[in-house]
Amino acid sequence: MLIRRLTPADVPEVLLIEREAFRTPWSEETFREELKEGGRAHYLAAVENECMVGYAGFWQVLDEGHIMKVATRAGYRRQGIGERLLTALLQMGEPLGILYWTLEVRESNAAAIGLYEKIGFVSAGLRPGYYEQPKEAANIMWLKRESQK
Repeated sequence: MLIRRLTPADVPEVLLIEREAFRTPWSEETFREELKEGGRAHYLAAVENECMVGYAGFWQVLDEGHIMKVATRAGYRRQGIGERLLTALLQMGEPLGILYWTLEVRESNAAAIGLYEKIGFVSAGLRPGYYEQPKEAANIMWLKRESQK
């Protein structure tokens, strides 16, 4: 499996995975904005046999990485793809000086929470009513990385 940067040409495949993975998927326009050069967003794709099987991305805000998306194609879940993507995001953040990572995850998403905890994220609290369809709290998770300098 190849992990590479996501490009605007990937958006049609991203949208297919997005609709499978999320109850309130992002639009094509949102992804195109995210992928504009020189912005704060950084995204990666997981590709197997020329087929995108997952993607993940973060926003850089000073020395923080805010993980915005981690998604895997339905038939490829629980095969370590999400973990590989997250590990690659953390590595991508090292030369950018990112020391703190954060994300929100549905309180009921035990599989995702387990993955994030495996990588080292810890829960810092709940954000009530964060998600819609259905209304649900977000588990706010953080990870502090050691400086690579």
